[in-house]
Amino acid sequence: MSLVELLAQADDRGLAASGLACLDRCVPLLGDDDEVLRPLWASLAEEADWQAPLARAREALETAPAQEDRAVTLAHRMLGAVPVTRAAGPLRAWADACSVAALQIHRELDALDDGSRTVAARREGRTEDMSPLVAAELRRQTTILELLAGRGAGGLRQALDVSAEGRRVLRAVVSRRARGRT
Repeated sequence: MSLVELLAQADDRGLAASGLACLDRCVPLLGDDDEVLRPLWASLAEEADWQAPLARAREALETAPAQEDRAVTLAHRMLGAVPVTRAAGPLRAWADACSVAALQIHRELDALDDGSRTVAARREGRTEDMSPLVAAELRRQTTILELLAGRGAGGLRQALDVSAEGRRVLRAVVSRRARGRT
């Protein structure tokens, strides 16, 4: 099933976790604290309100130094667009936008060319000539949605683990890129 189809079938928790995971993987572009989104993950597991943890995360990440960089701008937009309430409509729009933004960020940061396909085509399943970084991000997004569809709340821990792995990869890419600029 394509990523677009998985997002269309996801429930509220799956949509919230999908968007949050995309944002979580892009935290290296926003700051140094890998645990800053952990309270939002916990609120999903407990089905608690996430307004307070969201406000704290925004405060912590919005103080990160702004850079003239498309990838950083996209990550900040993901953070700014997080719905304050976990209602299906806003979550679906946010999760979809986060999926696109995360793939675009990985495309921007990948040292290899991602071919002529658009990010939308990748999400629909047209994956030939994909660069490794974009392919890995697409796999992570798909895996997270599959974990949550099959296991509900029980899949959140595994989704967090998948996201943490992606965050480590992106942190290494960001670090390598920063060294290349100096």
